[in-house]
Amino acid sequence: MAAQKGKDLLLKIHDGTAYQIVGGFKSNDLTINGEAIDVTTKDNAGFKELLEGAGVRSLSASGDGVFMNDATFGIAHGHVLAGTHPDCEITVPGLGTYTGKFAITSLQMSGGYEGEVTYNISLDSAGAITFV
Repeated sequence: MAAQKGKDLLLKIHDGTAYQIVGGFKSNDLTINGEAIDVTTKDNAGFKELLEGAGVRSLSASGDGVFMNDATFGIAHGHVLAGTHPDCEITVPGLGTYTGKFAITSLQMSGGYEGEVTYNISLDSAGAITFV
């Protein structure tokens, strides 16, 4: 895979009609986790053995940037307050798109006296995720 532009790593939240880009990001990231199940016994000649195809897989994403007062941020804010899990898309340039329900685990805003209002959002997968 060739080098990709970081600005093309996108987080979108479904607004009830279509997926909308969460705006104002300066940086964002995606983590794919795979829990290993250890099935090592005395018979493994001293080597760890992991159970193939078992365990829990999850995705987490986060981003931070300048608060743009866009409608998508309002949608995220509403889901945090309601404790609901919106449908989200995470596009990885040159690779594909992850789609599914995500819990918004953190939504932070901050602002200094002589600076802009910034925000940080963190999400964890909350169900099956598809990849296309």
